[in-house]
Amino acid sequence: MNSEAMIGLLSELMRLGLVLSLPLLIVILVVGLSVSVMQVVTQVQDASIAFVPKLLLFLVSLALLGPWMLGKLTAFGVSMFGRLAQ
Repeated sequence: MNSEAMIGLLSELMRLGLVLSLPLLIVILVVGLSVSVMQVVTQVQDASIAFVPKLLLFLVSLALLGPWMLGKLTAFGVSMFGRLAQ
């Protein structure tokens, strides 16, 4: 395997990492912003109020997106091993 193939593989790996983490990060961002707005409106400033909804919705979204993420990772692994065999 030459250096061009390795660079291509690493760039594909970085892209896959971004694609897999982006939905979860968007969920956390939206929940965090909405909880922060509610804290500003109600003037209740407690750190656990922001943490618990983010954690719960992260786990729910991870459970819902888990099969899709696993499928993407499996397809990448199969294609990577296919490239190594050549």
